[in-house]
Amino acid sequence: MTALLRLVLCALLALLPVQATAQEATVRIGGGDTAFLMRSTTDIAIIRPVIERFAERNPELAITYEQWGSNALFARTREDCRGDGPGADAVFSSAVQQMVWLVNAACAQPHRSAATLALPATRRWRDELWGVTTEPAVIVYNKRLLRADAVPQNRFALLDAMRARPEFYRRKIATYDIAASGLGYLFAYSDSLEATTFGGLMESFARIDAVATCCSAEIIAGVARGEYLIAYNVLGSYVSNAASPEVGVILPRDYTLFLSRAYLIPRKARRGEMAARLLDFLLSPEAQGLLLRAGLVTDLEDAETSLPPSARRAIPLSPALLVALDANRRALMLEFWRDTFEEDTLP
Repeated sequence: MTALLRLVLCALLALLPVQATAQEATVRIGGGDTAFLMRSTTDIAIIRPVIERFAERNPELAITYEQWGSNALFARTREDCRGDGPGADAVFSSAVQQMVWLVNAACAQPHRSAATLALPATRRWRDELWGVTTEPAVIVYNKRLLRADAVPQNRFALLDAMRARPEFYRRKIATYDIAASGLGYLFAYSDSLEATTFGGLMESFARIDAVATCCSAEIIAGVARGEYLIAYNVLGSYVSNAASPEVGVILPRDYTLFLSRAYLIPRKARRGEMAARLLDFLLSPEAQGLLLRAGLVTDLEDAETSLPPSARRAIPLSPALLVALDANRRALMLEFWRDTFEEDTLP
């Protein structure tokens, strides 16, 4: 297939609605009489202690927590906004560019409180979208198979490693498939704006037949098994929760992207007041402490993190993220990606 034809097909696909498949998992928390529905991309096992604590503080609630993939959650929330049904009472997603789109499409309702006003500007937009967590995009490596002096501490070192030993790293470096992962697309798009190394990384990934795959857990497990030596741009919270002794983590010293998962109260939520109460709880010191223990909040003052402020790059909740969803830009990005990760390296 020619590059031009693939570009046309990508552009057409970008204009089609994303298929809204069923949720990946569901859990019910609390035994009250008031039903509350939360849809989220966050793994139930990771965030459950936080939701359970909120249920303890609000015993009248019967919380249904649904875990979704980011693209499917976006499609379902968009459909709920356009349709007649009430949909979820709260939506919580790591694909923050999709959440900005929903706010811009008048799919959210506002809330303002002391807790939301205390957020930095990068984590609050129009009093309708709020960043709850602070999670780095990291480089992951297998500690058993890579010597300490061979572990790349930044993107320049990663480039040098791939260029110096292409056969050693062939099919041994993995990252997200941005066509399948809204989070992966966001990280790649942010890299393309931020990094002078982005083009070089794509070229080197192509040369060593790097692998693009769908999911954080799958990538981390692959590194732990030694299937991959290095994984690039993996969300750090999933690494900390995997707790594998084989897996090491690097916060790139040139710059590290930080994601704040975005919380939205749908315009048609039946329990909007309760959703606002949950938001304020998530931003409270108690819940932030629970999120810290869950790996969803990073203590940037911790000595182990030791990342200078100049290397920290927050992904802001702002209209600028809408550019990432522009059909033409997305088509070009996907075309570039497909040229890098040939079909035989994609699942």
